[in-house]
Amino acid sequence: MNLSTSGQIPEKLLKPYDPVTEEPGIYTKWEQSGYFTPENMIKDGLTAPDAESFSIVLPPPNVTGVLHMGHAMMITVEDILIRYKRMRGFRTLWLPGTDHAAIATQSKVEKEIQKKEGKSRYDLGRDELLRRVNEFAQDSHDTIVNQMKVMGASCDWSREAFTLDEVRTKAVRTVFKKMYDDGLIYRGHKIVNWDPKGQTTISDDEIVYEARKATLYTFKYSKDFPIAISTTRPETKVGDVAVAVHPSDERYAQYVGKEYDIVFCGTPIHIKVIADDAVEKDFGTGALGVTPAHSVIDWEIADRHDLPRPQVINEYAKMTVGDERLLGKKVLEARDVIVNYLKEEGLIEKEEVIDQNVATAERTGGIIEPLPKLQWFIDVNKPFTLEHSDIDTIASGSQTTLKEIMRATVGTGQINIIPDYFTKTYFHWIDNLRDWCISRQIWYGHRVPVWYKGDEIYTGIEAPEGEGWAQDEDTLDTWFSSGMWTFSTLGWPEQTEDFKIYHPTSVLETGYDILFPWVARMILMTGYNLGTIPFKDVFLHGLVRDAQGKKMSKSLGNAMDPLEIAAKYGADAGRMALIIGTAPGTDSKISEDKIKGQKHFANKIWNITRFVLSNYSDESAGASLTADDQTLLDQWHETATKITADIDNYRLHIAAEEIYQYIWTTFADKILEESKPLLASEDAAVKQSRQRLLLTLLSETITVLHPFMPFVTETLWDMLPRPTTSFGQAPTNLLMTQPWPIKS
Repeated sequence: MNLSTSGQIPEKLLKPYDPVTEEPGIYTKWEQSGYFTPENMIKDGLTAPDAESFSIVLPPPNVTGVLHMGHAMMITVEDILIRYKRMRGFRTLWLPGTDHAAIATQSKVEKEIQKKEGKSRYDLGRDELLRRVNEFAQDSHDTIVNQMKVMGASCDWSREAFTLDEVRTKAVRTVFKKMYDDGLIYRGHKIVNWDPKGQTTISDDEIVYEARKATLYTFKYSKDFPIAISTTRPETKVGDVAVAVHPSDERYAQYVGKEYDIVFCGTPIHIKVIADDAVEKDFGTGALGVTPAHSVIDWEIADRHDLPRPQVINEYAKMTVGDERLLGKKVLEARDVIVNYLKEEGLIEKEEVIDQNVATAERTGGIIEPLPKLQWFIDVNKPFTLEHSDIDTIASGSQTTLKEIMRATVGTGQINIIPDYFTKTYFHWIDNLRDWCISRQIWYGHRVPVWYKGDEIYTGIEAPEGEGWAQDEDTLDTWFSSGMWTFSTLGWPEQTEDFKIYHPTSVLETGYDILFPWVARMILMTGYNLGTIPFKDVFLHGLVRDAQGKKMSKSLGNAMDPLEIAAKYGADAGRMALIIGTAPGTDSKISEDKIKGQKHFANKIWNITRFVLSNYSDESAGASLTADDQTLLDQWHETATKITADIDNYRLHIAAEEIYQYIWTTFADKILEESKPLLASEDAAVKQSRQRLLLTLLSETITVLHPFMPFVTETLWDMLPRPTTSFGQAPTNLLMTQPWPIKS
């Protein structure tokens, strides 16, 4: 409702602001307007047809439950950027979607089935398990979308995508076939990270290292063996094939090249002493027991020295060699057996308790076992021809590698990482990147698009014709499909209008914790498939912690639900509390007190509006500003210009603080107080000038505040007279479609 009579106060302004009542209706109004869709903005003349595009694809939340405060941070930051760019006249697209999160989702459903029915996935069968997982994923998706809407996310829901839907499936199969044909995807027997609990491989980036106490044992294989070794895993030593020493270590020079046959805890082993530069001669005894089948480092040593690779632990983390003391035992039981054996034989020279980082699976918590497995890999070092390239330093038709693509796009500045100190971390990760194991031994996800018939192998987008073909049982790593997110969501491999207009996307905003598993792989996938970049800027936010700086978790009882926050204080308060005081790339603290403070801020704006409108008169609309009032307006425009520059440069925390301080301190505490005698003045010119100034400041400040606190500002905008600003009006009653008050 627009104010048309001088001094008339909308009834709702006479009561305190109630976000719980106002916010749902405001979001419905936005959705019904259709203006989250850029084509509708163009159709109604709110965006120029030839306007520069600004696009963000939402980092897809996993369909494993509900959003947490980290997701709330992501949604808030992206919505601020989208609303700001929409008001600046850009052709603005925010494309939403969700991730099937294969291991996490299947694991969650399997746990529930085991808990309620006592059944495994094998009891149910593939089809029934997938039916149940899909049902769970749909329920989770609906919850996530509802949460995003409650938070005010102005996404274009008409374009929503899912990493496992039909369009994304076609993109995945297209990329797999292309990489396979280029020789970048291969099937090989190599050591991988095996999760005995989840019964699947996982990538290096899905490992969580937990600090635990461990015992470091120093011992000899036998009394007549000349060299002592140290290990925290004695159970693997039945799989040793060599002892490696540094080439310059004079202590062991006389033994290099010698071979020994030993019976170790009832298991015959053959040990060769070798020299290798990978050995740290100052660590432990300076001698390394080489177990190729159960250590990545040892596997690489075996490659260099042509050593055998006997496997002694299976997929269930049980021993596969030895006599009745070891065979079939779990690794921890076997460890005790071997330690007792070493003690009985008098072979232990030293025991010491040390701190150790134990590799565990992120999704299941299982302790990782490095195992040799036949898997699908992407070769990150193999040269291939990049037919088309818009990447600086890599010419079209030239030879390059996936690693070089990842280096070049960031190294030349085509992709800008914010904050920039993460760039060094990014390059360190690439330098240590091994071939990417992309196959998983689970049922939920994109199934490997390879079929077998006897000795024949077929890979393609569609299944092969004819009978007798059997598809590979494995599925692809979730990061394989989500690595294509910026272009698959825009319709690729079809050359859609969306793809032509909005790709490369403008910015990727996400947490710094997935810089490697996701951001780097999107750069890899986009560079390889399109010869370009997926986004121009990478804006990284930190973890959201509790008031004491502790990581939020349900087990600690300190987790906050964005829905509960919105129901108690309003989504605006939660959004503003997440942004203020939070620099890019740094962890932030959130508390109910901080959120409550921002609810008070929303009330402050509400009260300012009541004061301004209660002192408004229609005659002031065309009034000339006095010199003093013009100075105040100019000072606000200086502040707004600075806020604009801060948003443009991703200093959102500073911009939020500046608008907060201006409204609370300058506008409310100073200008409004100074206005009271002027509004009572007998001088009509002075009075009307101040009335016009106050309404202009109110209109422009809530416009600048809108990206940060969209609900309360939209609610207030609907009560203001028109025209109210010095920068023109859009032909709608929605604040979200109004032009930004600063042009520079």
